[in-house]
Amino acid sequence: MAEGQGADGPGPDGRAGWADGLRFAFGTLSVLRVRVERWDRAAGGRAMIAAPLVGVVLGAAAAGTGALVARLAGGPLGAVAAVAVLAALTRGLHLDGLADVADGLGSGKPAEDALRIMKQSDIGPFGVLTLVLVLLAQVAALSGQFSASPLRGALAVLAAAVAARCALAWGCLRSVPAARPGGLGAMVASTVTPAAAALSTGAAALLTALAGLADDWSALRLPLAVVIGAGCAALLLRRCVRRFGGITGDVLGAMAETAATGALLTIALAG
Repeated sequence: MAEGQGADGPGPDGRAGWADGLRFAFGTLSVLRVRVERWDRAAGGRAMIAAPLVGVVLGAAAAGTGALVARLAGGPLGAVAAVAVLAALTRGLHLDGLADVADGLGSGKPAEDALRIMKQSDIGPFGVLTLVLVLLAQVAALSGQFSASPLRGALAVLAAAVAARCALAWGCLRSVPAARPGGLGAMVASTVTPAAAALSTGAAALLTALAGLADDWSALRLPLAVVIGAGCAALLLRRCVRRFGGITGDVLGAMAETAATGALLTIALAG
């Protein structure tokens, strides 16, 4: 623990504690009603490191729903239910970010114009196509897992949800600037050290490995999926930084969906 910092609140030097970061994380990354007491870069940085815990909670809810539907109505509908619950629990913000980034990257315009396109409320053809393909990929990958067994499908959902939130810390590395002032992207940009991002991802991978012990097939594949999913998001981050000059809230959302999809495809291919 840093000097002058409490374990559950801001210390006398004004630094954010982990409780502030958790409230920030759940308040901004989910529909759960959480009172965010600090809205600053210190709390935002802690939130991005702690984001995989949000993935555990949301992933568990989606996994349980998907497993129940799969038992009652089959694997494909279980997959649709799980994806729908994850989208509902995040207000669809990550999917919206994915569509906006696809429109910005696909526009071929200079960074300033591309960022303006991303801020518009409508979705262009690149965004629509990307959303359709990504959601189809997620549902198809999960359908196979739920059809194999509801438990295996549930574990895949959990791994995808955790991988999506692991990507956020990597998007907020201190070497990555904000693409524009204002918004969530500017609030959390350049707030996370590489060591903290690696520790967060490593802990999340270990957690999924422990969960995977419930199914021998999943014990090694789940942490591998988390790491590969985060790696896929890092490739998108590199492209966005080159194209836009930094990150925005949309870029972070797109990274989350990219990591989730990469994790699910890894699990499907490993099977």
